[in-house]
Amino acid sequence: MRASLANPGDRDAILAHPDTVSIPLEQLTNGWVFVAVDNDRDIGFAAVFPRADGDWELDGLFVEPTVWRSGVGRQLVEYAATFTAIAGSSALHVIGNPHAEAFYHACGFTTVGVGDTRFGPSILMRLVV
Repeated sequence: MRASLANPGDRDAILAHPDTVSIPLEQLTNGWVFVAVDNDRDIGFAAVFPRADGDWELDGLFVEPTVWRSGVGRQLVEYAATFTAIAGSSALHVIGNPHAEAFYHACGFTTVGVGDTRFGPSILMRLVV
């Protein structure tokens, strides 16, 4: 929640729909959530799920604002990509906010389209794993 509220591009939508920031039980019980920890403190997490086409989706990526730009987000993406490749995926997909596009490009994703979410425009991105 802190990561979403710290981003001016997300704040109003999150405050209007706080239920958006949640982890589905299925992702937890199946081991599809990865947590970054530093000195016994959770500093970020990524959540994935398998898509019908055999690839995987990066469903959530959140990093504690106090450690933004320290490489935690990139490490979580790399771990998710490795996990999904081992699971048989050829690509990791993400539906991202336009303000996150540069981050995902820096992680190796390519933009493959645009979409709409209940919060507005989104970018569809893909990372070959």
